[in-house]
Amino acid sequence: MTIFNPVWRVKIAGIEYTNFALANLNITSGRTNIYEQANAGYVNLQLINLDQSIIDIEINDSVTVELQDSTATFVPIFGGTVVEFDIGIAASGVVGINQTVSITALGALSRLPKALTTGVLSQDFDGDQILSVLTDLLINSWNEVPAALTWASYDPTEQWQNAENTGLGEIDTPGNYELAQRSSQTIDVYSLVSALATSGLGYIYENAQGQISYADSTHRSTYLSLNGYTDLSAAEALANSLSIQTRAGDIRNEITIKYGVNSNSEITDSDADSIRQFGRLAQIITTTIKHQADAEDQAAFYLTLRSYPQANFNQITFELTNSEIDDADRDALINVFMGLPLRVTDLPLNMASGTYLGFVEGWTWRASYNSVSVTALLSPVAFSLQAMQWRDVAPAELWNTISGSLDWADALVVA
Repeated sequence: MTIFNPVWRVKIAGIEYTNFALANLNITSGRTNIYEQANAGYVNLQLINLDQSIIDIEINDSVTVELQDSTATFVPIFGGTVVEFDIGIAASGVVGINQTVSITALGALSRLPKALTTGVLSQDFDGDQILSVLTDLLINSWNEVPAALTWASYDPTEQWQNAENTGLGEIDTPGNYELAQRSSQTIDVYSLVSALATSGLGYIYENAQGQISYADSTHRSTYLSLNGYTDLSAAEALANSLSIQTRAGDIRNEITIKYGVNSNSEITDSDADSIRQFGRLAQIITTTIKHQADAEDQAAFYLTLRSYPQANFNQITFELTNSEIDDADRDALINVFMGLPLRVTDLPLNMASGTYLGFVEGWTWRASYNSVSVTALLSPVAFSLQAMQWRDVAPAELWNTISGSLDWADALVVA
């Protein structure tokens, strides 16, 4: 049993507000289902100002929220910018005045729908095309640096390669699917990058530092092979938060993939057995995949994994101040991210046979005085598991560590 008292650090425009108390906090990140790209995360937080000290907050100021783990290290759990703030009086009397400072901030993805681009792209792989689009938006060129900035005022520890990075995170390059070229046509950056990510069977996401990143189709398989599952017990979760959901809406037994320049070609594949059992449940997926063979592979992938219903972990909530949660599990939850592979054990046997394997798609933090919980939404492992590419296997991997009975056709993950 371990005692945990949450210790927070909130920074606004780089300033830590140590003399304010965190009263309430709500953070939502990721996505609500695997069929769509992530939207911007957001935080609503309320600070208590007991001494009427100066509150220097402006729209577009950076916001970072950090939570201390078991090693007393502050771990970032949200990064974004202020979009709204309110200063009010909570209580007043002869002793003094208590103020509330309510702040709403949005994650980095909120910038993309408001930025336009002509979107001219040469034929390239998904990760490389996404990197090209985001670099143009998020990495300042020499003439975009403020003219009044002096060398003496620049952070001396900043590396040249990261200088003037206004929000570009890790991008998996080159990616796994070659995409067609794109001619000039004005589009918002979010729509373009989302379409490119969908074409590559990957996803865009915000990291905890508030940067925009891209995970390609084998990102999760590679991470799982190197790190394995994070094991959590359902016995440590809030009982009334456990919910596993199986839906007909998740079934796809006829897939049409549009591909090529301007998505002007298409192929269709179907699963006859699934159609007989559940009826025809079709979906058109628009991509810019260059090659027909890749389009056929994607259609087969969707059918193999989604022709029959699989259970989604609708939600599971852990109260981090629960003394039954050990430090290792608590630290893993504090470091939650989109794509984290979880193995949830100790479920009732009529729920996923007692053990659920899934990837985190979205999560919500809720906190009040001396209390903090995280609620995660998981998708089945099979919805995401793509065969690793040869280059993704760790160079130090040994042949004798792989099961000798493993069929090549079934070797999705080398672990």
